[in-house]
Amino acid sequence: MSVQCEVAARPAAAMNLFERYLTLWVALCIVLGVALGQWLPGVFQAVARLEVAQVNLPVGVLIWVMIIPMLVKVDFAAVHQVRQHVRGIGVTLFVNWLVKPFSMALLGWLFVRQLFAPWLPAEQLDSYIAGLILLAAAPCTAMVFVWSRLTQGDPLFTLSQVALNDVIMVLAFAPLVGLLLGVSAIAVPWDTLLTSVLLYIVAPVLLAQLWRRALLARGQAAFDAAMARIGPWSMAALLLTLVLLFAFQGEAILRQPLVIALLAVPILLQVLFNSALAYWLNRALGEQHCVAGPSALIGASNFFELAVAAAISLFGLHSGAALATVVGVLIEVPVMLLVVRVVNGSKAWYEAGR
Repeated sequence: MSVQCEVAARPAAAMNLFERYLTLWVALCIVLGVALGQWLPGVFQAVARLEVAQVNLPVGVLIWVMIIPMLVKVDFAAVHQVRQHVRGIGVTLFVNWLVKPFSMALLGWLFVRQLFAPWLPAEQLDSYIAGLILLAAAPCTAMVFVWSRLTQGDPLFTLSQVALNDVIMVLAFAPLVGLLLGVSAIAVPWDTLLTSVLLYIVAPVLLAQLWRRALLARGQAAFDAAMARIGPWSMAALLLTLVLLFAFQGEAILRQPLVIALLAVPILLQVLFNSALAYWLNRALGEQHCVAGPSALIGASNFFELAVAAAISLFGLHSGAALATVVGVLIEVPVMLLVVRVVNGSKAWYEAGR
């Protein structure tokens, strides 16, 4: 049985400037990246050649700067708190790991390979589906804390769920992606996939936790001050990565600008379906609203930084997979804010039926 939520009556914290207008910044990065790619093709071709073992060095550095500050916030000691909200944790795990990746693979097959195939480049269909699968295979780590605050979610539930998902991700990301790519008849480069897991999950988690321990050893105030300083790094690195990606993708986008809108359709449907499923399951099981809200949002959102990194490593900077993961970044904030609005607006309905 769930314990009482620890939310009291505190007001929801506001999103910061970059969080609130992330979709705008991403759109501007698309325009800037495409323009720079057309104006300075030689520069970006030189950047693309800066590779070691198929890892682009500038992008690799940016991805670490994206991921590590987020992982520093995660307290893996919170995993033991999962027993306090067993039903909510169970629902979120079910949606994150047994529904979302498989539903995205199905939606990718339906829309990319069937319904939208005549309007998409035939040579990129498999790559687009792979990007969608990568996007759905890793639950969100950082922005979830924002969504939880906005729905008056239980912070202990959110923290313990994120910590548990990160532990599972270290073990399950590669096998799950390999399975779904295989089912989708997409060749699985296992050596590259395992290298991506080591580079973009295992190593950042270890480094982030060592950094976290060092900061906390200096006191909570020092830790909070460091978090305030390094917080913007993730967003700045993400935006710079997007400029590079769209500089490389610019020619393909200019030839077929409809691609982004078409790829957004399965992503949008996946988010709405999985958030609704998690929310309804929590209500059916009698879980409290302050757990159901973040559960629905964790169940639907994606660790798009990891997805971008894995797509680049597996399929390259110029691939349809990289483009598909970036489309996920583009629509993440407006769609999740819509889910937040629905969760908050339906609280009376939810409480009346649990």
